[in-house]
Amino acid sequence: MDRAETFRRLGGRTVSDENMSERQLPKWSEIKPLLRARPVQLDPTDRRLSRALTIADLRTAARRRVPRAVFDYTDGAAEGEISLRRARRMFQTLEFSPSALHDVSAVDTSGVVLGRAAAVPFAFAPTGFTRLMHHEGERAVARVAERHGIPYSLSTMGTTSIEDVAAAAPGARKWFQLYVWRDRGAGAELMTRANASGFEALMLTVDVPVAGNRLRDVRNGFSIPPTLTFETVADIASHPAWWANLLTTRPLTFASLSGWDRTIAELIDELFDPTMTMADLEWVRSCWPGPLIIKGIQSVDDARRMADAGVDAIVLSNHGGRQLDRAPVPLSLVPEVVDTVGDRTEVWVDTGVMSGADVVAAVALGARTVLVGRAYLYGLMAGGERGVERAANILMREMRRTMQLLGVRSIAELNRGHARIR
Repeated sequence: MDRAETFRRLGGRTVSDENMSERQLPKWSEIKPLLRARPVQLDPTDRRLSRALTIADLRTAARRRVPRAVFDYTDGAAEGEISLRRARRMFQTLEFSPSALHDVSAVDTSGVVLGRAAAVPFAFAPTGFTRLMHHEGERAVARVAERHGIPYSLSTMGTTSIEDVAAAAPGARKWFQLYVWRDRGAGAELMTRANASGFEALMLTVDVPVAGNRLRDVRNGFSIPPTLTFETVADIASHPAWWANLLTTRPLTFASLSGWDRTIAELIDELFDPTMTMADLEWVRSCWPGPLIIKGIQSVDDARRMADAGVDAIVLSNHGGRQLDRAPVPLSLVPEVVDTVGDRTEVWVDTGVMSGADVVAAVALGARTVLVGRAYLYGLMAGGERGVERAANILMREMRRTMQLLGVRSIAELNRGHARIR
């Protein structure tokens, strides 16, 4: 081939292949368009959060911001943490099946949960000791939930009172999570307060007859309030901002309980009632007039019993892997449970959810909604209310993109043809 035929026009100059490898000093006019300075962010929290593109990024930031015992309480699970790893692995190995050539310029992430419109098919799960992760605590989470139309469930073990959460986010969809205590009068009082404060539904957790063996907490000597040992005093030097917030804001106590200075496992074993049976659902119904959600179902048979009892929703959950290790992976139960009782009660799921794609996958398999806990707590630890906002935006953005790439325009279109467990 003639060499002239290999000439190409580059940058307005005709250059031969033979000369293309020759070095030359670039002109300023060629460099200038490549120089784009990032906007300067003076606020360290904004700067830190802007770099977080995924929930995993927020987790990394959270690890650096809080003491080890606090991070491990959130991040850890029971015994060998096998249940938690299996749950995350199932989401990772799940396979999507996209369909091409659909108009996905706009997608609708809304649905119906407990008979009411929901902006997204996920909710903020109940988490204990939330002010330990950041002094803004439950109020910060509730405010983010209110802004985005995300339901928020306040835990019995919360560190902000029922009334204070209601005041912080009066327009949010709020659910109250209840553990059944040995002292039934105390449980009844909590339900009365939640109902009076406008909480929409009661979420009864049934998978904690006794505390799980959470080895990270035991090794860290985790307690509420934190005990000042040699290790914790040394930790002040590594996390001064966290300790400053802890020591200069309202004392960290359980909003629904009196003070406690022993381990979390001892607290659970002291207060929670291991004798609870199906008969106790009638007592709960007598105290609570609204929708009833049962959290902690781990078998088709138990799902059927709950549906027979007339509950409004069940949460397939192994408590985030924090109770019985080697328990079933909740996601794996979704299709069969939906086929068995889905026409009588709503089926929800949690555990291992770390992205908006995970939410889409669970809904495609049949879940009505998905509870996320650790995901927003990583955001809270990383940046308080702004961190929770970042977590919510990450999840919603990932959801919309996943739906578009699947060729799906609305949550209602998702079905098992879009996702399968490998």
